[in-house]
Amino acid sequence: MANEYSLADTLERLYENQLALEAAVMELTLWVEQQNCSELAGNVRGALEAIGDNAGHIKQGLARVKRLNIL
Repeated sequence: MANEYSLADTLERLYENQLALEAAVMELTLWVEQQNCSELAGNVRGALEAIGDNAGHIKQGLARVKRLNIL
């Protein structure tokens, strides 16, 4: 049970939440595009790009932390 609330588990769950939010925002983006709101869709896609970049960085950081047994 203690492992369930470890720092490693918490960081993994934050990463999973980020991916889930990215997927939800993408669904909204597709809907916005269908409504012909291209400027808004472009802004949201810019935010999605930042989320994707950060997700990759977080994933690499988690892998490094696990490899080094920091957690």
